[in-house]
Amino acid sequence: MEKPLGFVFDLDGTLLNSLEDLADAANSSLSKMGFPSHPVEQYKYFVGDGVITLMKRILPPEKAEDEEVCAQFLSAYLAAYDQYWDKKTSPYPGVAELLDALSAAGVRLGVFSNKPHRFTQLCVGKLLSRWHFDAVVGQSDEVPKKPDPTGALLIQKQWGFEPGRIAYVGDTATDMKTAAAAGFFSIGVTWGFRPESELRESGACAIVHRPEEILELWQFA
Repeated sequence: MEKPLGFVFDLDGTLLNSLEDLADAANSSLSKMGFPSHPVEQYKYFVGDGVITLMKRILPPEKAEDEEVCAQFLSAYLAAYDQYWDKKTSPYPGVAELLDALSAAGVRLGVFSNKPHRFTQLCVGKLLSRWHFDAVVGQSDEVPKKPDPTGALLIQKQWGFEPGRIAYVGDTATDMKTAAAAGFFSIGVTWGFRPESELRESGACAIVHRPEEILELWQFA
């Protein structure tokens, strides 16, 4: 692939380590509804596929298909996350240097996440405010959840680049499938929520273990 003109990033597990805040909000909501909580590490396998799927994975199996319970829990979770989202979440080590280098090189930066759009904007606006992301897209009624590539292609259309000049960076199989569906170059990161084997099996074009390795792929640094 030629040197990318734009990079689109997943958010949770890729740019931001948000696992504890996500888990704290969910476990607080579970406790209020009288359901058992989960270890923080388990949330690595719950998150990544949109908030509705997250609710079904978190709830006890016998409650996961109860629409009324799911709706009640979703409301409780969103209210709790409104309080927790920025308590412990921060960029992963090396992310700041990566974004500095890409920005200095004049590369366009975007975010496409399965996190609800409002929280995606909040996280980028506060926790990544040092850098200019000219396209920030989260899940909404207008943007289907990944691996549907609609959100990625909205960014591609805004930029006006050929899909093959855009790299998509993420930490899950869902991200790799999204990149493939959009025609982007997929980069799987191993510091996030899922194992390297998942990224390989889902067809990642490249796999990196540290943020600076992304720069080395095209000699940005």
